[in-house]
Amino acid sequence: MQARFAAAPNVAGSIDRSVVVSMASKTDLCSWPEPVVSVQSLSDSGAVAVPGKYVKPLSDRPVLIGGGGGRGLRIPVVDLRGGRAAAAQAVSEACREWGFFQVVNHGVPAELVEAVRRAWRGFFRLPLEAKNAYANSPRTYEGFGSRLGVEKDAPLDWGDYYFLNLKPASPGEYWPALPDELRAVTEEYGAEVQRLCELLLGALSAGLGLEESFLREAFGGAEGVGTCMRVNLYPKCPQPELTLGLSPHSDPGGVTVLLADDHVDGLQVRRHSEWVPVRPIAGAFIVNIADQIQVISNAMYKSVEHRVIVNEKEERLSVAFFYNPGGDVSIGPAKEVISEKHVALYPTNTFNEYRKYVREKGPRGKSQVESLKF
Repeated sequence: MQARFAAAPNVAGSIDRSVVVSMASKTDLCSWPEPVVSVQSLSDSGAVAVPGKYVKPLSDRPVLIGGGGGRGLRIPVVDLRGGRAAAAQAVSEACREWGFFQVVNHGVPAELVEAVRRAWRGFFRLPLEAKNAYANSPRTYEGFGSRLGVEKDAPLDWGDYYFLNLKPASPGEYWPALPDELRAVTEEYGAEVQRLCELLLGALSAGLGLEESFLREAFGGAEGVGTCMRVNLYPKCPQPELTLGLSPHSDPGGVTVLLADDHVDGLQVRRHSEWVPVRPIAGAFIVNIADQIQVISNAMYKSVEHRVIVNEKEERLSVAFFYNPGGDVSIGPAKEVISEKHVALYPTNTFNEYRKYVREKGPRGKSQVESLKF
């Protein structure tokens, strides 16, 4: 796959692969630096104040009055009923302008969507001991967890989650035994959303003037791509103005398809200096492009920071599906988008090298992808 990408210029600051490997081998990703506490258990305890480790610095706290800025802005809506050419144009424009959009008439059966929501709500209603049987570690993140990143004393986010690989699938011991239908509906849902992602990748490729198969092949082809899912629970919070459900970040992978809560809003997208609330449309998915698309397109498409605010009166559940390059696939700017006027902005990295940053440090805005620029 490396032949698809432009050669990185030989400049000071280019990444020495032997150093990357050496640093990775010295990093402890086998255990959390502190005991992990379920945020749901804190919420259910009736706590009236947010513990100090969840309190964000003043500059990072949300503004909750009036829904949080945005001046009435809305992310674009893409209707897939209009045919491939219209979809390619709409998706390309949305990703060049926003990096986020809502997609309707996407073809994923509504009854399957509801079955997934129901199954995962059922899991999070289980007793804490049952959920802790699947407690995760930072080595793979698979299972039930409540923190991202392994830096000791780092501020934490107000949320729990369950992470699973779908392709290739997590081993059986990581899949919850209850509810009974959870694995079957999750795998069926994953297959449907993967199909949607491949359609969207085709539209993104066409929007760059490339063959529809280009981005999928750049990710490793039909058998080489990786898919995974994180189900997020953001419990009720006694002081939502002090914390966040998920700190600002761009996603490290390829394409993210979010099934938002059907009753409670919380996702916000950065638009210049403002945070724009996303108001989910009934039956829609929220889609965003991630860092690897930014790199391959040489920033013609840009990933966008987003965050999650929490609610004092209601919990919020969302299901994030990630369509990513294979871990050992080399990703760099595509030769087809490079010219004398548009030189390569990024070096070539494998996805495994790239995503180690977020596994170590947790969500940190767009600091990773921006730091790679030549």
